[in-house]
Parts: sequence; C-alpha cells; structure tokens
Amino acid sequence: MANLAVRLTPGASTDRIDGWDVDADGRPVLKVRVRARPVEGEANDALIKLLARALGAPKSALAIQRGGQSRTKMIEVAGLSNDEMRSRLTGL
Repeated sequence: MANLAVRLTPGASTDRIDGWDVDADGRPVLKVRVRARPVEGEANDALIKLLARALGAPKSALAIQRGGQSRTKMIEVAGLSNDEMRSRLTGL
C-alpha cells in the first residue's frame, strides 16, 4: 500500500498533474489541478479519477486518507508500493 501527498488546485482550466514539489516540511508532494469546483466532493472525485488513470489503477484502489476538506491531501493507493507509484507518476 502506497501513500501519496497531493496539493490540489480546484477550479483550474484543465485536469492535469503538474509534477513534484516539496511542502514546508521538505516532504515530496504531487501538484494536481482539476476543473471541478470544491463543492460536495466534486474536486476530490475528479482527483481520484485523474490519479487512477495516471497510475493505471482502478478508482476503487484509491482513497483519501487525510485532508478531505483541505488543499493538501494524503491519498492511499492499494496494490502499489511507494516506489511503483512514484515511477508511474514521474515523467508524466
């Protein structure tokens, strides 16, 4: 099981993964933009769908572990190791 830190920007012009950054504590975080607005979980749903497609995993394998109401989220990815997840997301 892998854990993925994400910084989500809702209301963007397009759905896309902007690549890796570091947070204030120096931990790696994936920057993601989605068109959906942060209303009734729409942005979170769009995030899960985009990450599942990028990782080649079913949506059911991804879950928001922390930060459901925050821009910074922790996503749990079942069936992948941290190394597998990172290699699939690097170079997108």
